[in-house]
Amino acid sequence: MTIHTLLDLRRPIAGAIVALATVVSATPLSAQTLNLYTSREPGLIQPLIDAFAKSTGIKVNSIFVTAGLAERVAAEGTKSPADVLMSVDIGNVMDLVEKGLAEPVQSAVLEKAIPAHLRGAKGEWFALSLRARVLYAAKDSPLTSFTYEQLASPQYKGKVCIRAGQHPYNVALVAAYLAHHGEAETEAWLRGVKANLGRKATGGDRDVARDIMGGICDIGIANSYYVGLMRGGAGGPDQLKWGAAIKVILPTFAGGGTQVNISGASVAKNAPNRAAAIRFLEYLVSDDAQKIYAEANFEYPVKAGAAIHPLIAALGQLKTDPLPLTDIARHRATASKLVEKVGFDN
Repeated sequence: MTIHTLLDLRRPIAGAIVALATVVSATPLSAQTLNLYTSREPGLIQPLIDAFAKSTGIKVNSIFVTAGLAERVAAEGTKSPADVLMSVDIGNVMDLVEKGLAEPVQSAVLEKAIPAHLRGAKGEWFALSLRARVLYAAKDSPLTSFTYEQLASPQYKGKVCIRAGQHPYNVALVAAYLAHHGEAETEAWLRGVKANLGRKATGGDRDVARDIMGGICDIGIANSYYVGLMRGGAGGPDQLKWGAAIKVILPTFAGGGTQVNISGASVAKNAPNRAAAIRFLEYLVSDDAQKIYAEANFEYPVKAGAAIHPLIAALGQLKTDPLPLTDIARHRATASKLVEKVGFDN
């Protein structure tokens, strides 16, 4: 065999190696995948997933976990395929962190977009959208401002409507009250609010608007995004009437701001696709993604200056309470015990 013959044999092999290298170098973006474990409703998160995939070429495999997200990831252990863990309510987010299931990450993009009190100090979790706990009042109410402390004022005896105190939305509010005022004052406040109830603490947030329209109560506490759902027509003609029958005030704590809850996410501790996970979170605080959050569920964007749905912007400028959500979340267990102690839901 001549040297020329050997060279001729090597040329196809070399060409194949070059071709293979070209394919490998061209495929990482389109071949990348990301495994998202989320308890958010599919209809709310899917538009964000679709937009991310279109923008980056990264495929997102979504696993919707309606309950027990932390328990599932913990049971899967080090072999868990989860890359991103997404949930609603700071309590659920903190459960993931406290169980050691979240991986701290550093990202200049996330730190610039998200205020410090709305993310973990070490990057263990990040708020992605906000919902405010606001005051619904009768449309002809003279109220123009309100504090959460006023809910216990005797002038509102028999005039307050609210859903169950043990619901996570209200446990979070009570936990925030604890962070501001301590246990003794919070217990007294809860007893005052209970004494002011116009009916049993039950139902949902939209029922507060319905019962204000029906004259059962004059004021109530509920989430901001339900205003968009009612007034936007998502709940049908009856809820359009409920939304039209109320005015909305952004209450504050005395010396503080409006209590907010979040949708949030963490990078999973054993994420097999960590770089893609961080890239996904960074996308979710982009202007485009924040706009989708606002349009899909009438949520406040977490990023300053991002677009707000007109129905929510009309409620006024949101001044979020500056207390770190991590500190508030630590009071959840005590908050739940106080709700039980005063018989709030009885």
